[in-house]
Amino acid sequence: MNMALPALRARVEAGLADVLTETTLPGLTCTLRGKVRDNYDLADGRRLIVATDRQSAFDQVLAAVPFKGQVLTAVARFWFEKTADICRNHVLAFPDPNVTVAKRLAMLPVEVVARDYLAGTTATSIWPMYRDGGRLLYGIRFADGMRRNEKLPTTILTPTTKGDAGAHDAPVSAADVIARGLLTAAQWQEIEALALALFARGREIAARQGLILVDTKYEFGLDEAGRITLADEIHTPDSSRYWRAGSYAARFAADADPETLDKDFLRRWIAARCDPYAEPIPEIPAETLVEFALRYIALLETVTGERFLPPPADLPVAKRLAENVRHYLGG
Repeated sequence: MNMALPALRARVEAGLADVLTETTLPGLTCTLRGKVRDNYDLADGRRLIVATDRQSAFDQVLAAVPFKGQVLTAVARFWFEKTADICRNHVLAFPDPNVTVAKRLAMLPVEVVARDYLAGTTATSIWPMYRDGGRLLYGIRFADGMRRNEKLPTTILTPTTKGDAGAHDAPVSAADVIARGLLTAAQWQEIEALALALFARGREIAARQGLILVDTKYEFGLDEAGRITLADEIHTPDSSRYWRAGSYAARFAADADPETLDKDFLRRWIAARCDPYAEPIPEIPAETLVEFALRYIALLETVTGERFLPPPADLPVAKRLAENVRHYLGG
């Protein structure tokens, strides 16, 4: 990392007092608040997307993590630029470390997860389904006798329908996507090819940095010309699993958790203390949030090779963001 670890840890600890949990931008109306991002639609068809520091897991917003929004935006920016030759994306500008200005798209009702390993902790992940006896998952037949975190014979795509506000995503097969009219056959074929190509590029670049890109989620929409366009985020630690490649084999042999630099760190902490789908989730201690932030920062620096630059401690994040947006919009 760019700072000595004790100094960086101290800066992250101080950042707990200035997390971005909700945004208010003068002259703009927030049209959609997601679990992590606040969206502002502009009159000219642009969408201003603010990555906050809110942290969600198991379909709940649980806490706020210092610098998380900045890390997500920087990681997504890196990957949008590295994959622009494969798939058009919605990005127009980055006027602030937490802000993406994007084309407003007609979002397609299906998300796609590309997977290389039998992994996961959530209800739509393939390992919990397999562990509980499932062998036909997302329309794909799995062999008996596979182990947690085992490499799959080939990359697979697992689509889900996108739940409405407050609803869960629902697993579907590729055949169901077409049969139910969620996408046309041509749209699915294009999305399938794009997702596999994006994942292959991500896997290749991550491997050069000593990481395994285990799985990742993609969302697509249609632009003003009806063209399929990559949206939301790409290969971030919120939407992907990353493992350290050097220790994977030994940990897999010992049936130990891989070294992870992603959201699974928090999911595992929660799952060890409760059933997150049936019981209240305990309050997450400050030291756990700090460790989580450090892992996200490590992921940013490892993937991109770029130094993480903490924001100035004397300028509140919300004030900086509002000033940068005002300047970008010509105010």
